[in-house]
Amino acid sequence: MKKYLFLLTAVGLMSSCSDFGDMNIDPKEAKIGEAPPETLFAAATKQLSDQMTSTSVNRNIFRLFAQHWTETTYTDETNYNLITHDQPGTHWNELYRDVLRDFDESRRLINLTDTQLTPPAVIDNQLAIISILEVFTYHVLVDSYGNVPFSEAIDINNVLPKYDDDEDIYMAIIDDLDNAMSMITVGEPSFGSSDLIYGGDVSAWIKFANSLKLRLAVRIAKVNPSKAATMATEAVAGGVFTSNADNASFQYLSADPNTNPVWVDLVQSGRQDFIPANTNVDIMNALEDPRRRIYYDQNLEGDYVGGIYGSNSPYRDYTHLGSIFHQPETPGILIDYPEVEFLLAEAAELNLVGTPADAEAHYNNAIIGSFVFWDAGDPETETPPSAIALDYLSKPEVAYATAATTWQEKIAVQKWIHLFNRGFEAWTTYRLYGFPEMNVPEISGEPVPRRYTYPLDEPSVNGANYSAASEAMGGDTKASRIFWDVE
Repeated sequence: MKKYLFLLTAVGLMSSCSDFGDMNIDPKEAKIGEAPPETLFAAATKQLSDQMTSTSVNRNIFRLFAQHWTETTYTDETNYNLITHDQPGTHWNELYRDVLRDFDESRRLINLTDTQLTPPAVIDNQLAIISILEVFTYHVLVDSYGNVPFSEAIDINNVLPKYDDDEDIYMAIIDDLDNAMSMITVGEPSFGSSDLIYGGDVSAWIKFANSLKLRLAVRIAKVNPSKAATMATEAVAGGVFTSNADNASFQYLSADPNTNPVWVDLVQSGRQDFIPANTNVDIMNALEDPRRRIYYDQNLEGDYVGGIYGSNSPYRDYTHLGSIFHQPETPGILIDYPEVEFLLAEAAELNLVGTPADAEAHYNNAIIGSFVFWDAGDPETETPPSAIALDYLSKPEVAYATAATTWQEKIAVQKWIHLFNRGFEAWTTYRLYGFPEMNVPEISGEPVPRRYTYPLDEPSVNGANYSAASEAMGGDTKASRIFWDVE
């Protein structure tokens, strides 16, 4: 309860602005002058969860990039139009201005703490947790755009930061992650109730950091296999998630302004803009996947029918999203246990840790963990999710030995299915492996983007640095690739 009350207090101190807020007003002015570091940390954590969870066409369209969802009437985003609403600009602003700036200011204030009042171990734990979430945020920025501001990013006296090389940023944040873990003292306090993910449990943050390290290792495996192997081995030895109890979960509440952003867009808005895409529905129908009962509503007679990706798909004619997405308290997830098990399966096949022979067990654990996470049991027969998952794994189309001709396809498809409400990682799974097969939207005829383009105003506000970054990326296009995105 203390955790939830603090969330209400922390959010009450945050500036409230719409997606079209006045960019000439500094939303940090009141917080930097008045808010304690714990409040800034909580505010930044919520902003990070909000941005990764949202489905607003103004700020997060990754569920559409992953072709899990499609639009019913206005199809700009499913045709990969990044101009009309400048989603890259909003994503950029949210992560730099509303997340990284708050984390940085929280760090500055913590470093001013009187060590006679607060033990150094507590200060170190707080600084370490901030660093871990900064690493998460920067990796999302790199994975979104490629080269981005890093070394000069949060200097308020430098309004024209240079863009650092994307691979260099990864190497730097990997070091930052290791340094953060080395600072943590288990058994000592940290942020207490201001920690809206783990409630101040620093041992849980170590698992989070190791799980994030494993994710980064798999990301770079194609371009730096030796570094990736070292990282994966260290992450597993240090302790990654071992059950859904470890998930990095942000618990939303039932009342504004602390509701799940998906609920805001699907329910509070009163709109009917999103439905499951045929890309997702067709694959899950072919597998007779029991998670359909969770992902989709049974508003139609007969089988589930996905909206045609990228085309006008009247809401009444197609399957709707399941009830879990219409609840204000549904948690937001940064990393979860099933993802970690899929990562371990990938790492085994990539010879980063263990051997390819270990992949099947991790794949099975991931799918069982997914069914448990989604509570995909059978309520009529009272069959638990784990038992339903075992039946599912016995299908030749799902079983590791027979699901597909390559490990990339069998892991990617099931990982993508699990990530139904986490579009960013689902899109990244496709970018890494090229599976599952995606539909081409009829209107634009474009393939799935490999990256976000830079914000629309960057050429005018930071022209020289933008031009250098654009040239280094091979052009500021949706087809340009992040350093780890190699064929």
